[in-house]
Amino acid sequence: MGLYDRNYTNNVNATAEYTAAQDTALVKFVKTTYIFFGASLFFAFIGAMIGFYNLQLVFENRMLLFVAEIAALFGLMFSRSKPGLNIAMLFIFTTLTGLVATPLVAMVAAKAGAGAVAMAFAMTTIVFGVMSIFGIRTRKDLASMGKMLFITLIVVFVCSLVNLFLGSSMFQVLISSAAVILFSMYVAYDTQNIIRGLYTSPVDAAISLYLDFYNIFMNLLALIGLSSRD
Repeated sequence: MGLYDRNYTNNVNATAEYTAAQDTALVKFVKTTYIFFGASLFFAFIGAMIGFYNLQLVFENRMLLFVAEIAALFGLMFSRSKPGLNIAMLFIFTTLTGLVATPLVAMVAAKAGAGAVAMAFAMTTIVFGVMSIFGIRTRKDLASMGKMLFITLIVVFVCSLVNLFLGSSMFQVLISSAAVILFSMYVAYDTQNIIRGLYTSPVDAAISLYLDFYNIFMNLLALIGLSSRD
């Protein structure tokens, strides 16, 4: 009986040590993820500043920059298993997103003032923070939302393509409003996946959060721009 008790105690200790190690690894993973996320926002800001100082050049080559942005995203996806290269591709991609965002930011700033851009950023930060807290604190398993969110994403994307030909302001308002709601839900969904350790690397987790933030910001800007039309 004494031996049984000793083995039981050893097993409990081993389990506790294993759980503690897992918790420590997860905390480190989450910290690294948010460091990369913050750095991504910084590189996007640098890209936007480069764009503002070369605004005419960005306008003239915006389609080329968009293609480069998509290519960088695919490069990031294919380099996800290559440490070092995936980090470089993350920052190249986020810098390009800042450049691509410049025309819309400049248009909104010209029509509604720089304060409108700051307001869009502040609103994005608030929405991101609230939905992140919701994703952490909710007891509901948000994994079941994954399929629905993806289908909605496809619908929004297709509608955006259709509106390129229609050029309807009202339709764009609906699309941008839906996109803000969609990516707000994605923030909670991705945050919960991160704290549950469902991502393979901090870079993958960081790019998910960054794309959520970026798309909320860009669609809020679009809504402000549309509401400021003469």
